[in-house]
Amino acid sequence: MRLVSIPPPYGPPHAGGSQYPAAPPQGAHPSPESPYGGQPGFAPYGLYGPYGPRPPAAVNGVAIASLVLGVLCFVPALGLVLGLIALRQIKRRGERGRGMAVAGSLLSSLGLALWTLMLATGAAADFWEGVKDGARADSILALRAGDCFNSPAGLEGAADRASQVPCDRAHDGEVFAVVTLPGGAYPGDGSLGDTADERCYGLRDDYAMDRWALPAPAEVYYFVPTPQSWRFGDRGITCVFGHRDGRSRLTGSLRRDETTLDTHQRAYLEAARVLNTALDNAPGTEFAENDLPGHTAWAGEVADAVAEQTRMLRAHRWPAGARQPVGELADGLAEAEKEWAKAAGAQDADTYYEYSERGVELLDPRMTVTTRKALGLADSMPRYEERREREPDSGDMKV
Repeated sequence: MRLVSIPPPYGPPHAGGSQYPAAPPQGAHPSPESPYGGQPGFAPYGLYGPYGPRPPAAVNGVAIASLVLGVLCFVPALGLVLGLIALRQIKRRGERGRGMAVAGSLLSSLGLALWTLMLATGAAADFWEGVKDGARADSILALRAGDCFNSPAGLEGAADRASQVPCDRAHDGEVFAVVTLPGGAYPGDGSLGDTADERCYGLRDDYAMDRWALPAPAEVYYFVPTPQSWRFGDRGITCVFGHRDGRSRLTGSLRRDETTLDTHQRAYLEAARVLNTALDNAPGTEFAENDLPGHTAWAGEVADAVAEQTRMLRAHRWPAGARQPVGELADGLAEAEKEWAKAAGAQDADTYYEYSERGVELLDPRMTVTTRKALGLADSMPRYEERREREPDSGDMKV
């Protein structure tokens, strides 16, 4: 059962307890439609009737639907038809919503014209493919830093699909960075490749701070926008670690950053990164006699980096078990700085080789093993360090 409130038959009672209307006030103007005993000029309940103001006209629902379809521009023909129907209904029923119906009709007309143009030029098919690719949960575009994935094409093919998997399982790739590009015209494959090389290799050490922890087969890959995906808003370069051969899979996450390392491990790796960055900038010419200014300038950069690494190591408060090995490492680096500074001031190639080779010996990566063990970091020297021992002038020394 439902309680319903029923109004009194003649409206609210007047003062004095009578439920009938009082006599019209003096000076009231006659009204030919007065229903109260022929007494003209008096409407006892105001201007809108006995139960309060007349409610405003309803908003036409078809007009709302037309506006929504016009804004979405998804089914423009239907939006236009609904807009015209709404205008006729509003005029006949006295409803509100004329502005929405007009706006929906205009937007739908514009959308219909655009769809007609796209169909004529074949752009609609490209658009739909772009929408599907961007919306797919298994798209490369859906991956973020830290995600491991497998792709039907592996990393050797032109992969555009990826299924995310736990990093402790075998996987084709591990995303370590996503770079967002500015808008504008499509830069072209060459420009995108150059940008990806620079940005991805630059961001590698942010994600995998300990280069010694990278497995030998690990290599950097990247996915860049295509001309088609660029037209539909794709502005991302996805930087990925994968197997060097592009077909085999890796197992285990390569992430070594603030989310996985403690304070002391990060302090050591940040200091080592200063020197590694300088060593990465070795001259393009192999022999100093072919570019002595380039080699001496690089030697000066290495000397400055060694000095900064030494300062950072000595400034940090290390745990008891690491203080001695870190102190010994810092002392060896201070000696290496002197040799590299002398190489930077060399006036001939023979002098440069004399001091730089001594500097390389003092930067022997094996000197860092004891410190790494004390800090719980990877302590097995990578293969590229073994190659460095056979080719001491390569500049490929990572501490």
